[in-house]
Amino acid sequence: MGKKVVHVEFPAQDADRAQRFWAAVGGWSIQDAGMPGIDYRMFQEDGQGGAIYPTMGEGGPIVYFGSDDIDADLAKVREHGGEAEDKQPIPHVGWFARCKDTEGNPFSLFQGDESVPPPAA
Repeated sequence: MGKKVVHVEFPAQDADRAQRFWAAVGGWSIQDAGMPGIDYRMFQEDGQGGAIYPTMGEGGPIVYFGSDDIDADLAKVREHGGEAEDKQPIPHVGWFARCKDTEGNPFSLFQGDESVPPPAA
């Protein structure tokens, strides 16, 4: 079986308005993710999740595909002509990396790993 969509992010010019919209249309309970200094509002239901956050210049949703080996998958992206940033930690959650396919479409990879430590203070 191929990669599964595990998370989607919706950048928003007005995060409150977007939260109301996706709560109504998606039927999701969207809550603050509890990350100090970051306005990141998440939903997680039945093995799928996503978030709304104030836009930082990017457009459109970002789809995250699950990975069992993010390092190997990043190598495949690069090998087959795509672009891939280095993986980044999400403390106590896992790793993610932003990528683009050969046509410039953005996507991200995610590998769960609760052992990822928080950044050194």
